[in-house]
Amino acid sequence: MKYIIEQYRNNIRKIISNMTGSSNDDIEQEVYIRAWKNLKKYTEKGKFKSWINTITANLCRDYLKSAYFKQNRDNVTDDEQVIQIKDEKENVEDQLIKKQRQKVVLEALESLKPKLRDVVVMYEMQDMSYEMIAERLKIPVGTVRSRLFNARKELSIILKDLI
Repeated sequence: MKYIIEQYRNNIRKIISNMTGSSNDDIEQEVYIRAWKNLKKYTEKGKFKSWINTITANLCRDYLKSAYFKQNRDNVTDDEQVIQIKDEKENVEDQLIKKQRQKVVLEALESLKPKLRDVVVMYEMQDMSYEMIAERLKIPVGTVRSRLFNARKELSIILKDLI
């Protein structure tokens, strides 16, 4: 298990940060626990990295759906956002703008239909290929491409002010 943590820690943290807008040690810890508990269920049909990425993304989605996240998301003050900034090299103002953009992007992603959102998350955040997504969702590769195209189209409309 130590090898898994060392090998995939940065990737797991990146997914958590991309999906939730911040680092979250609780989610990261839960990823390791779930991976350890379900290691016997892992089949070598796909890459191990994709398997652990899926666990991470699913836990992030569960967190984003939770009442705790929704309550805290609406109650976060600007002062609390400043306190959460860990990298002192970057300008505080730039960090706040970045966090606000991440929040807008996450909300846009949440507004997509689940079929479209799942394909975007698998492709963009979990680095899965079209073929892997098609296999996981049991749909044709052309459908994966179509859903990804439509998701990007919808996101570009929703995020036109941000782009």
